Amino acid sequence: MSFKYKITLFTPTYNRAYILDALYRSIQRQTYRNFEWLVVDDGSTDHTEELVRGWMQDGNDFPIRYYKVKNGGKCRAINYALDLAEGELFFIMDSDDYLTDDSLETVVRWEATIAGKPGYCGIAGNRGSSPTETPNTSLMSMYGSDYIDEYAYVRYPEYTDKVVDGERAGVWYTEIHRKYKYPEFEGENFLTPCIVWNRMARDGYKIRIFENIIWVCKYLQDGLTMQGNMRFIKNPAGHGLSIREKAEFLNYSLIEKMKMWYTFYCDHTFCEEKYRLTKKQCAEYIGAPLVMIWGAAVLHKTLHILKGKK
Repeated sequence: MSFKYKITLFTPTYNRAYILDALYRSIQRQTYRNFEWLVVDDGSTDHTEELVRGWMQDGNDFPIRYYKVKNGGKCRAINYALDLAEGELFFIMDSDDYLTDDSLETVVRWEATIAGKPGYCGIAGNRGSSPTETPNTSLMSMYGSDYIDEYAYVRYPEYTDKVVDGERAGVWYTEIHRKYKYPEFEGENFLTPCIVWNRMARDGYKIRIFENIIWVCKYLQDGLTMQGNMRFIKNPAGHGLSIREKAEFLNYSLIEKMKMWYTFYCDHTFCEEKYRLTKKQCAEYIGAPLVMIWGAAVLHKTLHILKGKK
């Protein structure tokens, strides 16, 4: 399949007009120019549309394409953008962060090292707290190299004792990612990206993970990362799918599954009342026998009683 650009830089955004300029300016500074910037506005009620349409008139040497959709969450926006992308590589860039000046140049240089080789779904660079600093453990310290070729499972201690920690900046082959769109659940608007990464790994696709920082993060109070566990509590179908597939793909033992079922039960039962699930719902979402969820309830009550006696 032929593509018009080397890279589609894709940004899903929701009410981020107050911060989006930092990303835009970093895109303008890129040392590599064969890319498009695709923006999907997830139903913003601020002046995002006016802002981006204004930038489209700035005379940039890269195209800006803007689409506004009904609010449905980041993963629906990704699915929508995958059908629109005209770049060989699909780089999802959050609206509250910004790129290092040589980010896209670095992406192209690393992609060239795997181009034409079978079994790769893409590459992943480092995310930093600044263009020169990252909280993530260095690959060199763990692997003795500035890159590794691994499955996405390398983020899990159940898979390896050399866990690639922290957040990484994934850049995917568009043609492959289109085969792995996010499932969509009625009434839910969040899914962890791990679902897609794990499915790619299950099917034998590796990622070339490299050390260079290409993305600088800002953790805002209204960002997904800062919302923490509530993202999962509010979206139980997606949460249940992500962890039960992880258990399947990593061949969890019965004991490991029981721990997973217990944690899911506790998370979704002892939370704000309007988000609480019944035992039957817990069993359905997590894919557990109902008797195991009843067992989790008994165990939790017993532990609570024992704790109260200490």
